[in-house]
Amino acid sequence: MRIATWNVNSVRQRLDHLLTWLKERSPDIVCLQEIKCVDEAFPREPIEALGYNVVTHGQKTFNGVALLSKYRFDETTPRLDGDAEDLHARFLEGVVSHANGTLRIACLYLPNGNPPETDKYPYKIKWMDRLIQYSKERLKGEQPLVLAGDFNVIPANGDVYNPAAWANDALFLPKTRERFRTLLNLGLTDAIRAVSDQPGQYTFWDYQAGAWPKNNGIRIDHLLLSPQASDRLLDAGIDRYVRGWEKASDHVPVWIDLDLN
Repeated sequence: MRIATWNVNSVRQRLDHLLTWLKERSPDIVCLQEIKCVDEAFPREPIEALGYNVVTHGQKTFNGVALLSKYRFDETTPRLDGDAEDLHARFLEGVVSHANGTLRIACLYLPNGNPPETDKYPYKIKWMDRLIQYSKERLKGEQPLVLAGDFNVIPANGDVYNPAAWANDALFLPKTRERFRTLLNLGLTDAIRAVSDQPGQYTFWDYQAGAWPKNNGIRIDHLLLSPQASDRLLDAGIDRYVRGWEKASDHVPVWIDLDLN
C-alpha cells in the first residue's frame, strides 16, 4: 500500500498538478493539507474519476485537510480532541480496511507558530501536546497507525540547509523539536529517516529569495509510523521534482510503501 502526504497550497489552484501526480505515483491513500476551500468547493469529481474516495475537512481561504483513498473509509473523524474552541480545519482521521486488517491514518496540518513571541506559538505547542495525547491513545491499539502531514517542524540540523538561519524560527525552536522527539519516543518512526540518514532531504522550499534554485530547503512534511506500520515499511521517498513544475506548491509529496499482506 502506498501512502502519501502533500501540502498542495490550494487544491483548486494546483488541481492539474495533483491529477498529474496522482496518475504518475498512483498512491493508494493521500493526505492533503492547505486545501484552502470549504468542503462544498473541493474539486471532488476529477479525483473521484481516478478511483478515489474523498473526505474533506475544509475551511474558507485558510488551512483545510483532505483524505483520498482507493479503499472505502470505514470511518472518518475531523478535528483533534483537546480544545473545543479550536475551530481550525487541521486534522482528519480515517480508517480503511484491507485484505489483512485495518489501517488508521491521521492527516494533519500542524500550526506554523510564527512569530514565536505572539500567541501563535503557545497555540502551536498546545496543538502538539494534543497530538501527543492522541497518539498515546491510538498506540494502545494493535492496528497500524500513520500520522501524515505538514508538521511545521524541522526535526534536526540535517533537515535544514542553514540551521543558524532558522535558530529563532518557531519551526526549529528547542521546544518545538522537543515535542517532536516526544512523539517519536512514544514508539513512532520517522519513515524518511528509517530509510536514509542523508542530509538535504527537503520537502519545502520558500517562494522567496530563490530558495528552490539554490536548494535552500527544509524538511517539515513527515510520515510517522506506529510499530505495527514501521514493521511493514518497504520504502519511503520525496518527490522533489514536483517543486520544479510551473506555479508549483512550495511543498512536495512525501510517500511510503507498506507491505500489508
